[in-house]
Amino acid sequence: MIELIFATNNDNKVREIRQALPEGFSIISLQEAGILKDIPEPHPTLEANATEKSTVIYELTGKNCFSEDSGLETAALNGAPGVRSARFADGEPQYASNTDKLLALLNGKEDRSARFKTVISLIINGEEALFEGTCEGTIAREPLGTGGFGYDPVFIPDGSTKTFGQMSLEEKQEFSHRKKAVKKLVVYLTNLAGKKM
Repeated sequence: MIELIFATNNDNKVREIRQALPEGFSIISLQEAGILKDIPEPHPTLEANATEKSTVIYELTGKNCFSEDSGLETAALNGAPGVRSARFADGEPQYASNTDKLLALLNGKEDRSARFKTVISLIINGEEALFEGTCEGTIAREPLGTGGFGYDPVFIPDGSTKTFGQMSLEEKQEFSHRKKAVKKLVVYLTNLAGKKM
């Protein structure tokens, strides 16, 4: 069993990643690890924020861990909200107000193409490795569905007519940027395990 602390307080992300992992991997959330720390995300890139979070937890616990940072990038807004996705509206992580601001800014824009991007930072045995996953799609003109979290009700992945918000978790995993990054993480960890990590 490969055990990793997941450096997040977001239960939705814990649920998604646990669902994406095969047997043989055990994920411990910060809450389950008894770590009551809100790690800041002060950097201008997803990569740097992911590294910040995993480094803080590794230095705190000395245990193998990983973190992720995700963002929604829209072509018409020059990549915004991007690294500010969680705090796009007013500096606080509020899903509805973030989505409302995004739709207001895209109002009247012909190009509604967007992509979700996830970067995972793994620190294992003191060494860091980064993994990236993306999902291309478009932004709907209004929220559809109540599933998922964040911008899921307005994001339609390429190859589907549904928003993430209209999908079950299993359906979402067919397209998920997070699952794509997790797959790369699993391959890396499996190879390490084969070398008697």
